[in-house]
Amino acid sequence: MAAKKYDESSVRKLRGIEPVQRLPGMYTRTSDPTHIIQEAIDNAADEAFGEHADRIDVTVHRDGSVTVSDNGRGIPVGLHPEEKIPTVQLVFTELHAGAKFARTEADAAYKFSGGLHGVGVSVTNALSERLEVEVRREGGVHAMAFADGAVARKLKRVRNCAKNDTGTSVHIWPNKKYFDSPKVSLPDLERIVRSKAVLLPGVKVTLNIEGAKETATRTWSYPDGMKGYLAELLADAQPVAPIFEGEKYVQEGNGFAAGEGAGWAFAFVEEAKGYGESYANLIPTPAGGTHEAGLRDGLFEAVKAFADHHNMMPRGIKLQSDDVWSRVVFFLSAKVLEPQFHGQTKEKLSNRDAVKLVSSMVRDPFELWLSTHVEHGRKIADLAIRQAVERSRAVQKVERKKSSSVVILPEKLTDCESGEIGENELYLVEGDSAGGSAKQARNKRFQAIYKMRGKALNSWEVKREVLFSNAEIHDIAVAVGVDPHGESDNPDLSGLRYGKIGSLTDADVDGAHIAVLLLTLFYRHFPKLIERGHIYIACPPLYKVDVPGHGKRPARKLYALDDEELKSILDRARDDGIRTESISIQRFKGLGEMNPEQLWETTLNPDTRRLLQVKIEDRDKTYAMFNMLMSRREAERRCAWMEEKGDQVEADV
Repeated sequence: MAAKKYDESSVRKLRGIEPVQRLPGMYTRTSDPTHIIQEAIDNAADEAFGEHADRIDVTVHRDGSVTVSDNGRGIPVGLHPEEKIPTVQLVFTELHAGAKFARTEADAAYKFSGGLHGVGVSVTNALSERLEVEVRREGGVHAMAFADGAVARKLKRVRNCAKNDTGTSVHIWPNKKYFDSPKVSLPDLERIVRSKAVLLPGVKVTLNIEGAKETATRTWSYPDGMKGYLAELLADAQPVAPIFEGEKYVQEGNGFAAGEGAGWAFAFVEEAKGYGESYANLIPTPAGGTHEAGLRDGLFEAVKAFADHHNMMPRGIKLQSDDVWSRVVFFLSAKVLEPQFHGQTKEKLSNRDAVKLVSSMVRDPFELWLSTHVEHGRKIADLAIRQAVERSRAVQKVERKKSSSVVILPEKLTDCESGEIGENELYLVEGDSAGGSAKQARNKRFQAIYKMRGKALNSWEVKREVLFSNAEIHDIAVAVGVDPHGESDNPDLSGLRYGKIGSLTDADVDGAHIAVLLLTLFYRHFPKLIERGHIYIACPPLYKVDVPGHGKRPARKLYALDDEELKSILDRARDDGIRTESISIQRFKGLGEMNPEQLWETTLNPDTRRLLQVKIEDRDKTYAMFNMLMSRREAERRCAWMEEKGDQVEADV
């Protein structure tokens, strides 16, 4: 089949909310519509967060539609000065349109909000077969409707109301064709709604579920705040010391913006593993992130200081953060001026400075509490020390097992100190320069570096029995501790030496090529390592961006993964009133150009890095793609594919 013509007419721009409807999975979870309902709830919560609303009502109707209402200020209904359409229409029909970008201005509509993607309720509208919005504002009730994301009924003032009667009501009918299940998950929705009551003291939050005969109504309020909610989270688990609750926010200075900080409640339990809930600007972050890492660090430093002060540490035992964190049940609500999340579903906070922010807010109050409640402090420290002793014994068992092995590790491997397989990490790095930087940047306790020389062999068509004729592949297999095998084999993985094995290559085309060659090796000859979640791709940044201070906002050092993220940083800086020419941009030519501190902070630090786990969702499609890209016999089809997909490639020319 001949390749299609590729010329100027082949390139088209998706407008409005069309990108969402084309690729919904990039903007929301498509298992069910719960997340697009959450976007509307988050908007109502932002109004309450800014103390403009004291009521949020969510109603699940019998037909599966959902209404979200608040008594906030109401979305502006006048013509937008630039777009010349009603502002409420702009909010629901255009991506990257919202009032949350100018947050650093003195009269900003939102100082703190749940994210800056600017695609929230426009995604809700795009993926709904119908959406109706009613706004009470300026003495009038204004209504408009949308169908499949487009305006179905223009904005109209339908009646009058009192001037102090304000708010927004959004009625949403999710479009079944975009979701695996058409129904909202009621348990997830209840958790989302209930959490707003915990996070917004004084706000009445109600969930109504219409039934065949009557409507079930639940209203939440937590007069004891996070402490009361944590008591529910603990369930039957008995804490070894009372719940510690607190909050602390920056007044000014300290390298953070006024108002940034955190509120928290946590307890230590003996019988169960740690668990909890975290939020960033009211947005639930089930995958955690840097604010959770800050809480962990703050607790660890406080407990370690207490144990050292009271001479509680046994000889030869060193306390680690996981010894403390593994028994913590927590609730955390962080407040960050410029929240950055992994993906539009916002499941994980990625602001690097949030680690330091939350840690600095939590450590001093908790350390003071421990020193004034010595009996409780001893119980908490003793619990952490027992965890450290158990961990140390487990490591000794592993080390005795390793000492009996006759395997000689390759010279190109700089190994780590720990013997805990679940914690250990191996990074495959190309070149002496990059390898040297990575060796200095790593945490030698649990991170190992293997320095490759040149690009790995394309092993797609190499037979397993001659695979070890390539010295590089032989040494990688020895370092990993697993022999090559096939997809249908049942290999012995008991010799596996690292829980995470990641490619660490330059953020350019050559680096991507090396990463693909390594993925080919693991997919073709070590498939069980991928299947069991051991293979990763490290994502070093391509740019360092120095943004000068502006107003009360201090100077910042930011990193961009690619050109798109660089543009996003520059756009945010422009919105903050910072001139582009005052921003310094450094493009890294390779890992070797980054100093160890930069490489650690951006790529190797578990709290701030971006490390992608390799997963296979469709085996047949994955095999076909690898075969087309890597087989020598597929050159013609590969050429046709490149001609067809060439406009989608980000090239480094």
